[in-house]
Amino acid sequence: SKFVNDKWMIKNGFLNEIQEHKPWWWNIKVQKLNISAPLILLPEVSCQKAIEILQEKGFDQAPVVAESGLILGMVTLSNTLTSVLAGNAEFSDPVTKVIYDQFSKIGLEDSLGKLSCILENDHFAIVVHEQMQFDGNGSSFMKQMVFGVVTAMDLLTFVSRNDKQ
Repeated sequence: SKFVNDKWMIKNGFLNEIQEHKPWWWNIKVQKLNISAPLILLPEVSCQKAIEILQEKGFDQAPVVAESGLILGMVTLSNTLTSVLAGNAEFSDPVTKVIYDQFSKIGLEDSLGKLSCILENDHFAIVVHEQMQFDGNGSSFMKQMVFGVVTAMDLLTFVSRNDKQ
């Protein structure tokens, strides 16, 4: 059952990371990773254009974000190509037809330990930063900004370059 699974509880923010023998990097914040600014696609981009952009820019994946800032999901080269070749999508379809809408988010202030728990089950996590914004009436609201995409390779690279054991 998920409620007795510590890793699920940590990943979903119900439990702080508990590990008796934490590695040296466990409590370091995600912001210490060398995360490059993400390539972001708007939902109306076609599958064909998404493939071209990802290949041209050298990315395997990119978040799909509405103009309002709402994160809709993640598009990957492999999933887009597989969907088109299988006939589940057309090159002319909007990229929203082939996105992964199940994804994990992690904040810049979260620990690499929490990220590690997420990456045990997911191929990536979208790094977000929340900002308070105000509209013309002075009403405030929190808006999530995509700061980057982090993978297990990013974590492994950080740990191997900074190994302090």
